[in-house]
Amino acid sequence: MNVEQAIDILHTLVLTSLSVILPLLITAMAIGVCVSLLQSVTSIQEHTLSFVPKMVGVILVLVFCAPWMLRTLMQFTISFLTRLPEMVR
Repeated sequence: MNVEQAIDILHTLVLTSLSVILPLLITAMAIGVCVSLLQSVTSIQEHTLSFVPKMVGVILVLVFCAPWMLRTLMQFTISFLTRLPEMVR
């Protein structure tokens, strides 16, 4: 394996990881901002109020996006394993 192949694999790995995790992060951040805004407007300082909606939102997004996430990760794994013999040479 040469340096170009290693960099290409690392680049693909980072992009795949970001694309898979991005829907969950965006959901958690959006819900967190909305709940924080609601808490600051109403002066409610309950810690579970920020945790429970994030958890429910992330679980819902995970349920709906799980097939796409799995397909994306499987495509990366298959492409990596098919390129493995040429990297060993």
